Amino acid sequence: MTKLGIIGAMDVEVAILKEKMTEKSVTNVGKMAFFQGKLAGCDVVVAQCGVGKVHAAMCAQTLCDRFGVTHLVNTGIAGSLDNELDIGDVLVSRDVMQHDFDCYHFGYPMCKIPGLDVTAFPADEGLIAMAFEASEALKPGHTKIGRVATGDQFVASQELKDRIIDRTGANCTEMEGGAIAQVAYVNQVPFVILRAISDKADNSAEMDYPTFERLAAEHCAAVTEALAKKMAE
Repeated sequence: MTKLGIIGAMDVEVAILKEKMTEKSVTNVGKMAFFQGKLAGCDVVVAQCGVGKVHAAMCAQTLCDRFGVTHLVNTGIAGSLDNELDIGDVLVSRDVMQHDFDCYHFGYPMCKIPGLDVTAFPADEGLIAMAFEASEALKPGHTKIGRVATGDQFVASQELKDRIIDRTGANCTEMEGGAIAQVAYVNQVPFVILRAISDKADNSAEMDYPTFERLAAEHCAAVTEALAKKMAE
């Protein structure tokens, strides 16, 4: 039986999904609340993890261990690293890298995590296809499949943006997807990261982000709901 784990970092990213759930119950684990029920006919567990990689990893591992999810999706917002991705567009992860992981002086390439056989964690092809189709049905011509770069930094300067692009070749940057991808990869759970673009990850980011945060999060939540519906079919 399919059970979809849905993670968002902030309340704005999951509140709409929780409101639309039926047969809902809540379980508290530590300081995180896990809402179980159905979303668009699909069995789901929805959780707000908090900001950053540690929170995200804790949440993803709990979903695997405690709730037995069969798939993971991370919904949220991101800064664009790609001139073709404008504010309001959606990036569906092909794969995910951690741009701030640095063991270079121990002989590892930048972003390579020792002990793992990949540098970029590959998303599940079936989930990629369903997510892309769901997003395009809602807003045709505004979805792209690409690479997500994750780090414990809000990117708001052109200098840092250029450095991340150089290291990863990613299309967007955010703060949780890489940790969720790593947990999913190690646990052999299929995953996909969905990111609506809220800012351009440059010197305008501090101005753009508050303006477009809610709109981007709401759109990404709608894509997540549509994906859940497809998984229930």
